[in-house]
Amino acid sequence: MADVQTLKPVDLHSILTFTVKLARTAGTLILEGSQAIQSTSDVNEKKNSVDLVTEYDVAVEELVKSEIARAYPSFKFIGEESYSSGTRNELTDEPTYCVDPIDGTTNFIHGFPFACISLGLIYQKRAVLGVIYNPFLDHLYTAIEGQGSFLTRGNSQPLKLPLTKPKPLPSLQKALLAVEWGSDRGKKMLVPKSDSYLRLAGDPADGIAGGRMAHSLRSTGSGALNYTMVAQGGLDVCWEIGCWPWDVCAGIVIAQEAGGAVVGSHTDLATAVSSGSSIDPFKVTPEVLTGRKYLVIRAIPDTPNETGREAQLRIARDFYQTVEDVELK
Repeated sequence: MADVQTLKPVDLHSILTFTVKLARTAGTLILEGSQAIQSTSDVNEKKNSVDLVTEYDVAVEELVKSEIARAYPSFKFIGEESYSSGTRNELTDEPTYCVDPIDGTTNFIHGFPFACISLGLIYQKRAVLGVIYNPFLDHLYTAIEGQGSFLTRGNSQPLKLPLTKPKPLPSLQKALLAVEWGSDRGKKMLVPKSDSYLRLAGDPADGIAGGRMAHSLRSTGSGALNYTMVAQGGLDVCWEIGCWPWDVCAGIVIAQEAGGAVVGSHTDLATAVSSGSSIDPFKVTPEVLTGRKYLVIRAIPDTPNETGREAQLRIARDFYQTVEDVELK
């Protein structure tokens, strides 16, 4: 068996520089695609918006894949479009790019400026580097494991995340939550999701049993950008069900490096906090990374009554006690 390539911190820095340049190049193509879709006025036109989305999704992924192969020929690649076309690359210890060429495709179609390219790097089955670029707003999010995460707006200097000093989060009632409807609109998926959202938002004093009266709920339409908003401090919590590793890989690194906590499914959390367990509930294992169920909580400071980590765990438990564990197809 061939030796696994070793990546050092200096390697990750050069990889980050390459990945940022690649993200910006891809961003130009994403903007071009969105403008092409917006200018398609004839609904009967042979090349409709769905065709154009697929065309640009594939074009961006092929651009990314070819540039990575040229710069890092030994690196493996996991991408949304490659996966859809039948390529199934399993996680190994080898450096592996994990890429969503256009995250937020519905927004991309409608010209709603919340779509991005998400480029994550997995090494030894851990997400270790993330770059997320929203070309519509020219917002670039970057992170390397152990070295913090940053937001660069336009040509300005990078800003360390979170953007402001974290505040305590006493309960879900004070939280701004991100949730998504997803593409599966069948009854088995939508009813438990809707019921969960009802309890998160609802007033228990006005007829909503188990209501948490959260400050509010948001659906941005981009899982990757939800992670960046938690890292930034604009969201307190985001809950993602049915995402794939390419949707969340980069965002996991960016959120964690901003002091955020990433939790897997209901079962993952329950197992980690069970009596006698030595599992770290915030460790993103390969099983969590590929588990398609994620809860992300922003940085919370220590207080005299609890550490920030204890507060994040409290919020995670409260959240999962409120929402249903939806079965995925």
